[in-house]
Amino acid sequence: MASDNDQPEYQAPETAEELEVPKNALATIARLWDAMVGLRWRIVACTVSAVLYVVATLAAVGFSASVIDMLWAKIQASFASGEPFVLTLENGGARVLTFLGIWTAAWAFYSFNDLVMASFAERLNLRLRERISAKLARLPLSYFDAHQPGDTISRATNDLDKVSEVLQRGVLQLLTSVMTVVGAVLIMLTVDVRLACIFLAFAAVALAVTKVFATRTLKAATARQASLGALTGRVEEAYSGRAVIKAFGRDEASAGEVLAAAQSLADSSASSDFLTNAVGPAIRFVMRLCQVTIAVLAGQMLIAGQLSVGVFQAFFQYVTQASEPLTQLGLTVNMLQGALAAAERVFALLDEPEVEADPAEVLAPVEPVRGRVAFEHVRFGYSADKPLMRDVSLVAEPGQKVAIVGATGAGKTTLINLLMRFYEVDGGRITLDGVDTRRMRAQVLRREFGMVLQDAWLFEGTIAENIAYGRPDATRDEVVEAARAAHVDYFIRTLPHGYDTVLANDADAVSAGQRQLLTIARAMLCDPSILILDEATSSVDTRTEQAIVHAMETLMAGRTSFVIAHRLSTIVDADLILVMDRGTIVEQGTHDELMAAGGAYAELYLSQFA
Repeated sequence: MASDNDQPEYQAPETAEELEVPKNALATIARLWDAMVGLRWRIVACTVSAVLYVVATLAAVGFSASVIDMLWAKIQASFASGEPFVLTLENGGARVLTFLGIWTAAWAFYSFNDLVMASFAERLNLRLRERISAKLARLPLSYFDAHQPGDTISRATNDLDKVSEVLQRGVLQLLTSVMTVVGAVLIMLTVDVRLACIFLAFAAVALAVTKVFATRTLKAATARQASLGALTGRVEEAYSGRAVIKAFGRDEASAGEVLAAAQSLADSSASSDFLTNAVGPAIRFVMRLCQVTIAVLAGQMLIAGQLSVGVFQAFFQYVTQASEPLTQLGLTVNMLQGALAAAERVFALLDEPEVEADPAEVLAPVEPVRGRVAFEHVRFGYSADKPLMRDVSLVAEPGQKVAIVGATGAGKTTLINLLMRFYEVDGGRITLDGVDTRRMRAQVLRREFGMVLQDAWLFEGTIAENIAYGRPDATRDEVVEAARAAHVDYFIRTLPHGYDTVLANDADAVSAGQRQLLTIARAMLCDPSILILDEATSSVDTRTEQAIVHAMETLMAGRTSFVIAHRLSTIVDADLILVMDRGTIVEQGTHDELMAAGGAYAELYLSQFA
């Protein structure tokens, strides 16, 4: 609500490169674990199943050595005797079936992991989104003033999707990769230390190559994300500002800016995709060299009788089993880092300071609310070191029309924000009918106010639903009556579906003035005790303004009203005019009193009618 100069300074989000690496990975993991209450058994079951899967795959390879040696021996014996080789249960078939059973068990364990982690990730995602939804309702207005909408939306959507994706596949892949590599290397060491050391040497080279690629891939991905954000901003700007762009003949320039942003994204994407796709072949090339080297040495050992055929092929299977996880390990770690960074951003949102809780013992104004509002030596600043209001006092008696005027950034809207308890005062107090508003429930307090803002906002839904937003239980007759009072009923009836016309949240189907009329009808339907009008007629023509002013005067009769005005001709009949400058009320009185004083108000008034 506040003007630019009234608001706390915008804090730019961190750079994309900082966002991709978690600041405190262990703390984030601990918080994720805390969020998994009721779901932790799935992690435990997945870990146990992953261990059993790795054991089964490693055991299957080891068992294959004995199966092949057995079959090789029996086939050689059959050839030597001239008898055909027949595989039966007694003649090695049972061992082959056992080998098949081990692989079947490995498949079952892996499928179980997929099933458990898929539902686990979605359940955790849902839980965190519910917490974010509840958190947004408890955040103060200062949070939304200091953060861009896209940043908050991204945390609730993209960041959680990234966490879900990694939990579903990345964690399982990391567990199995690490255990497979460790298990395979240990077994290779028991077979032949020399061959195992050769593998470890090539594995070290592969990890070094992976690290180099991973670092460059991370930078390329960061550049691509930045280019994507720039392109999105250009496209949104070209769409939202299309009328201004055409009016100033900037069509080609705007298209050129979008094209340049698209070209930048294409270049950064090409670099990122190349690095992402090149790391796999590079690691595989290193490991193929490893396999060739081991094949030469192991072949010599086979000819010399130091290795059997079964052990020879089993060793190569262990090399392959350990090589593929090494290829993916670096990328998996980077993916996990990105997910932890995303989770960190989600938790940062959940840790944002919330609105001040309602007191344990709340008070309520005596019904019916008379509408006497008093500021008593109020002090306030958006930041502690930059006070805006130092000693503001005023009294609005029941039924009075109070106008607030002043230059942009003088503190007009801040005054309203404090009245509505969108911000809490730093000192002094604000009372409604003698009751300190900080001792009232915020919802109870705000229910007594009706607001019509300069920036008229309509929600996605029908026109009737928009008018009845503050009173969802209102009848259609009451909605129509409010629309008539706001002089918008005729326009609504010209629409194809009348009051059932569906509007998007940007409400392009209606003009700015018509949106303003609809929000005025919304305020009228609520029948509040106190009205707040922030330049409510700024978007309508003079004739419509006169009709609305007449309707608003009828509505304001008997109600305390606060009117923020820039066109002073609309508030000359106010019971009290507050002139603000730099957060302080420098003058107050009626129009005639202030004109006679010849001060700031008189100077401002005469400047508009010179």
